[in-house]
This record gives sequence, C-alpha cells and structure tokens, in this order.
Amino acid sequence: MLERWFADGVVPGAVALVAREGQIEAAAVGELDRESPVRIASVGKPVTAALVLQLVDDGVLALDDPVERWLPELADRRVVRTPGAPVTDTVPAVRPFTVRDVLESRAGYGFPADFTLPALAPLVAELGQGPPQPQRVAPPDEWTATLAGIPMLHQPGEAWLYNTCSDLQGVLAARATGQPLEHLLAERLFEPLGMPDTGFHAPPGSLSPLYRPGPDGTLMVADPPDGQWSTPPPFPSGAGGLVSTLDDVFTFLRMLRSGGRVKDGRRVLSPHAVRLMTTDHLSDRQRADSKLFLAGQGWGYGGSVDVARREPWNVPGRYGWVGGTGTAAHVVRSTGLVTVLLTQREMTDPTPPPLMREFWRYAAGG
Repeated sequence: MLERWFADGVVPGAVALVAREGQIEAAAVGELDRESPVRIASVGKPVTAALVLQLVDDGVLALDDPVERWLPELADRRVVRTPGAPVTDTVPAVRPFTVRDVLESRAGYGFPADFTLPALAPLVAELGQGPPQPQRVAPPDEWTATLAGIPMLHQPGEAWLYNTCSDLQGVLAARATGQPLEHLLAERLFEPLGMPDTGFHAPPGSLSPLYRPGPDGTLMVADPPDGQWSTPPPFPSGAGGLVSTLDDVFTFLRMLRSGGRVKDGRRVLSPHAVRLMTTDHLSDRQRADSKLFLAGQGWGYGGSVDVARREPWNVPGRYGWVGGTGTAAHVVRSTGLVTVLLTQREMTDPTPPPLMREFWRYAAGG
C-alpha cells in the first residue's frame, strides 16, 4: 500500500505500523524509515494531556482548580458577546476556566468550524495559532501575556474549540512545576517510557524535508532539514511542536493500551487518568458543532474518541489523533489494536487524506 502511494508521487516517504494480537507489522518507503525523526504535529496533543494528568495523579494540579491560580494573567476573562461579535464587544466570563476545561478543550479559546469569526484573527496574528511554526512563536510567559489580551470565543465549558487548549496545557504544566515543558516531558514521560528520539527539535541533519502540496498537487518544501525543528524553539508547543519516531509513538500508545504501564510493568499514569484520556467528554451538540474536525466523533483528553461506527475503522473507544504534517496515531484498548502512520506531506484541511483512510481501512481488516 505505501509503495503504491510513494510510486504515484503522493508522498516522498512514509512509515507505518500496525500492532494487533501480539503481532507487529511495520513498513517504510522513500525518505523515511523506522528510525527517522518526523514532525508529528498534533499527534503530540495526547502526550501533553498525559503529562497534565500525571500532575493531577501526583496532586500538583486538580481537575477543578482554576487555571488562573498558576496563570494569574488569565484571571478576569472577557468573552465576545456572541461568537460573531467584534473583539471589542465583550462580556465578563461567568466563571474562571479550570484544568478540566483546558484538558477537554472547552476553556473558551481555540478554533471553531467557522474560521471567519473576528475573535479568531488575534489568535492567528498575535499568538501564532495555526500550522506549527516553532521558531516564530513568543516564549511561554510572553505568549500567555498576549493571550490575556485576547477575548474568549465562548464561555468556559460551553463549546469544544481546537488547538489552543493543548498549548495552554503545556504552559500550565511548566508554570505549576517551575520547570520548562521540554524538561518535564523528558523526565516524566520520555525517559520512563523509553522514547529517546522524542523532543522539540531533532539532531542536525536528521530530518527529512516537510512538503506542502501546491494547487496542482506538486510538492514544495515547506520546512527544510535545517528549518524550524532543527534548533530548540522559544515556545515548546504542547499542541504541535514535537518531533518523534515510529517506535517512540508506538511506545506511548502501548502505554495507554496497557492502562498506564510501561513495558516492564512500571506505572506512569493511573488507570483513572487513562480512562479520562480515552473517554468522550462532549455533549451531542458539541460533537455536532465540531464535525469539521471530529467528523461526528467525540473528544477525550488530547485526542478524539470514536463514538459512532461511521467507517470500518471507527470502533467505539478508539482513541488518538491526526497531525497536520500527515501523521496519525490511534489505539483501541478493547481490542489491543495500535496504528501509527507518519508522513511529511502536509494536510490541506482537517479531513484525513486518502492515504490515511486507506491505511486505517487496512488496519481494520478491510
């Protein structure tokens, strides 16, 4: 399957893994192999959520704590009067948003289905939200101060909104512990799990290019090997800044499949934390309003949760997410299935591209 998409020029390289019933099948083509570091983009969102839940497990954070306790810049929030109102027409937030709101992506900040709403403009222009650009985003304290000047799109808990809450999770974890996000992730997740090739930048010369399809389908280099992921970023993005490898991503998903344990039996997440991550928390209305991103499925902490059998691969409880750099990673805890697909061809919209969908169909046995 991968060979055909490579031969047709759809992807310059791809690497994939399917693990089921004790068997692991992996394949690679073109510029990528099993050891290649890859910009995983939003596939890193579950990793950030797992870190925050570790801090909840350890009592550093509590789910119903107001985030302003650690990020006082975000106290006394203002919300646009209606989603379509100008950013100058605001009302007070009815309550502070909490750690739970941020984990559920319902804190009031982020992308809805309608990208024309006025309150989104400063998220993009001033905060750098959108496709990952790690070297062009301000450091965490400056980023948070900028966010404080942007009104929320919805009241806390009212709507599911994409992306910004995952960055907030990373900023919150760092502020609550007094440690940089990159150090926290290495100490609490990457080292215990055995994910040596995951971080916010890659060794010089190790990355392949990131490609972007033009209007006629021709691939152009969007980020060269010595580009934005080749040096430590000023803002380590919990929403989409990580570089990883096929086996490191598989290792993380295997931990979730095992209920929070690493391969040797040590626990890094409580069973309760894993359940929270992999359970849908959205209302029917919120799922319907988020169809552009979620295609009718739900959202746990850091990733989608399948609730409807719309396609052969949609198994209720299937958890994971896709990245705008052409990446996808999922686990079905009830069956033990784990799937990982890594390319470096940017997606042009939130809809999974044909290669991704064919890979999922193959993994589902179709």
